[in-house]
Amino acid sequence: MSFPAYPANKESGVEWMGEVPRHWNITPLKFSASCNDAVLPDSTDEDYEIKYVEISDVNEISGITGSTSYKFSDAPSRARRMLQDGDVLISTVRTYLRAIAPVVTPPENLIASTGFAVIRPRKSILDGTFLGYLLRAEWWISEVIARSVGVSYPAINASDLIGLNVPVPAWDEQIQIARFLDHETARIDALIEEQQRLIELLKEKRRALISQAVTKGLDPTVLMKNSGVEWLGLVPSHWDVKQLKHVVDPNTSITYGIVQAGPEFEGGVPYIRTSDMSGEELPVSGYPLTSPEIDESYARSRVRPGDIVMSIRASVGKCLLVPDELTVANLTQGTAKISAGQGITRNFLLAFLNASATQNYFDLMAKGATFKEITLDALRRTPVLLPPANEQIKIDQFVARNAGLLSETCKQAIQSVSLLQERRSALISAAVTGKIDVRGWQPPSGAPSPELAKEAV
Repeated sequence: MSFPAYPANKESGVEWMGEVPRHWNITPLKFSASCNDAVLPDSTDEDYEIKYVEISDVNEISGITGSTSYKFSDAPSRARRMLQDGDVLISTVRTYLRAIAPVVTPPENLIASTGFAVIRPRKSILDGTFLGYLLRAEWWISEVIARSVGVSYPAINASDLIGLNVPVPAWDEQIQIARFLDHETARIDALIEEQQRLIELLKEKRRALISQAVTKGLDPTVLMKNSGVEWLGLVPSHWDVKQLKHVVDPNTSITYGIVQAGPEFEGGVPYIRTSDMSGEELPVSGYPLTSPEIDESYARSRVRPGDIVMSIRASVGKCLLVPDELTVANLTQGTAKISAGQGITRNFLLAFLNASATQNYFDLMAKGATFKEITLDALRRTPVLLPPANEQIKIDQFVARNAGLLSETCKQAIQSVSLLQERRSALISAAVTGKIDVRGWQPPSGAPSPELAKEAV
């Protein structure tokens, strides 16, 4: 869908905004909106229940996604920003998280952290819905991040925030832009949700296919036996059941890595953390580096291409192969190295360890209050199914072919989500800066439409 441009434009005087329609005003945000107007007083009744919103409860796409209930007496001291309909929350700390959201019909006890600036539109000057889109435009977010100061916790002062220039169209035009964006972003969000459901279905189908192959085999007519392991149940009668420690390379041990990696060492040895295992594959580069001396002290936990790295803390059980490009690396204490022995292929072992039944076993065996952890002893005693060598190869080929097709379809769906999100962001930025003229836009016939107009209060 294409939209016309405005017939006459002018330079905004702001590099990152470019040209805007000639009749639009460009002013510092503080002239059309206030900041942090309402504060929950210290005299609030101790038993008053609040719903507290912190930075982790906010993102630019989904808005305010949650809150935590507290009695005022038990609430964090940061719980002070009072909210009302039409406000916009902007995180002034860790701005790279892009925690920006409009406030829509909130309960009266919704309270935000002082880590937010609460931007409130001035009556008859800025419409709250338009403001919500304006402050989620990519150029605005980028400017806020660029002006933030600090390394670990980059932050921006609220006074600097509201000093930034913004475009202010006429009131009726704001209403129309907001109406247009409500409709178009809802369409895009529906498509994103559809793709995300597809991604989950594909992932589940892939997990089920792999689990069936590595625990039941490929022949549905094969004679089965009781494995003697409750969570494995019936397995092919000619398969063996062994403990993990008996199928790994006897020349290496199942071991965790470096306890204290020390400061970053330029030109040192990369080491893998649990945080590096969030994707479907281990990255090739981008790891922190430890000194050769520390690495030498943990020679037993060095990994090579083809080794399996398993998370034994936090997201317990996730297993990934070390990529061929990562020729030398070590581990942290939160991960463990597993090297397949001669009697088992690395791909079969990896697939078995990632199978749903095995992952459920790891989850049951993980202990801990603050964070979950599985001990190396429990890991070494993990039951592993061992088909004959030729059958392992057939299973590996089956999984590579069929799971690979599902993975490729999943990647395409993930790419579609990324493109849709880019489209959403670009559309918002274009509309609120006047790069497209939507004054004559009407929703397609038969499509649900927001109200045609809002009255200035």
